[in-house]
Amino acid sequence: MKNIETNRIEYKSALTKELDLEKEVVAFLNYHEGGIIYIGIDKSGSVLGVADLDNDMLRIKDRIKNNISPSAMGLFDVVAEEKEDKLVIKIIVASGSEKPYFKKKYGMAEKGCYIRIGTAAEPMPQQMIEKLFSTRTRNSIGKIKSPKQTLQFQQLHIYYQSLGKNLNEQFARNLELLTEDGDYNYVAYLMNDINNISVQVARYEGLNRVYLKERNEYGYESLIKAVNQVLDKLNLENRTLAEITYKERKEQRLWNAVALREAVINSFVHNDYSNETAPKFEIFDDRLEITSHGGLPVSLRKEEFFEGFTIPRNKELMRIFKDLDLVEQLGSGIPRILEAYPKESFHFSDNFLRIVFPTTISSTEQVAVQVAVQDTEQVTEQVKRLLLALKSSEVSRQDLMNSLSLKHRPTFLYNYLQPAIEAGFIALTIPDKPTSSNQKYYLTEKGKAWAKKINKDIDKIE
Repeated sequence: MKNIETNRIEYKSALTKELDLEKEVVAFLNYHEGGIIYIGIDKSGSVLGVADLDNDMLRIKDRIKNNISPSAMGLFDVVAEEKEDKLVIKIIVASGSEKPYFKKKYGMAEKGCYIRIGTAAEPMPQQMIEKLFSTRTRNSIGKIKSPKQTLQFQQLHIYYQSLGKNLNEQFARNLELLTEDGDYNYVAYLMNDINNISVQVARYEGLNRVYLKERNEYGYESLIKAVNQVLDKLNLENRTLAEITYKERKEQRLWNAVALREAVINSFVHNDYSNETAPKFEIFDDRLEITSHGGLPVSLRKEEFFEGFTIPRNKELMRIFKDLDLVEQLGSGIPRILEAYPKESFHFSDNFLRIVFPTTISSTEQVAVQVAVQDTEQVTEQVKRLLLALKSSEVSRQDLMNSLSLKHRPTFLYNYLQPAIEAGFIALTIPDKPTSSNQKYYLTEKGKAWAKKINKDIDKIE
């Protein structure tokens, strides 16, 4: 397929000193749909590739970071892409909310401001510059002063260090945690070790909000830590259901794992925090609902939203999330969700955006009735006792031993726990760290089915 320039795609043969890269980026920042710039493809669409990929990518990031105002950090992404067996550079530029953007060298004038018209970056008329400036978004969390100015960022430092990245003394300015007056802004408040933002994951019994079964509250801490806690909790809830027949065993998770992660991250990055309200996560018997505050940006249509166009509500958060590998590529989240769920899963209103993921199996009974007779030999008397003892949702090893009146740890491990795990009856809450001191165990759907079967057999005997 021939590569053709469009209103959203620009080709450049190579990154040279003569190339006015800033002009092209500014034009897309000011354009309502953003756009993509390829380095290593000429105007005719021929793929040339780039000779020094890593160095060129670093130079591009440096030029965009230092030569454009307002700051474009969090509004662009630079990635390598293979085309026709050659590596090219793809610069993804989102539409910014602080228009007009301009080249610092020339300021907010026609010589510095550009906008995309057709397949070219054209100087922006002075009248348009003045109009955009007068309506520029000024209530972004990057401009709102933090309600507290004595802040600590130990948790943020830990997450950066875990990826081999160290924050220097200028990190607050580099991460845009300061207002124009040098005070901590609301982004800094969200990253602070202690804040007033509460994040809730609720589970309801049934199909509505009448009976609250469980509520987990995270937050009051660095938003990054809260995000990871929500991801861990929902990953735990997203258990594998096993459908067992006499021919085969089919395993399926409640929700698509990739789509779930993207939806959680998107809800945090694009949430409107101006009223100190965080996204919320609600689990019902038949679905998961993820609700974030703030509807679509005014200039973004639903069609553009589904195609992956993005106008980041919180570009400073986007930048930090990208630094910490929570966001893979700008504008990629919604297309990934749509690979697993239809557009009808998204519900828009003026003040909210809700994503609804239906569960793959709405009731454990659908699994329980299909337990295979062939597995009977796996259920020893010790395993039966263990399944009946595991009544709570998550139980520690010591609590299980106490319930079974066992004191000899090897006996418990080799005769009870390991056979139950190997048979797929019991799973670990922290599967990647089986010896963790925080490890707990819970019944899988298969385990619940067998526990129910064992109880029925006991009732018949009695």
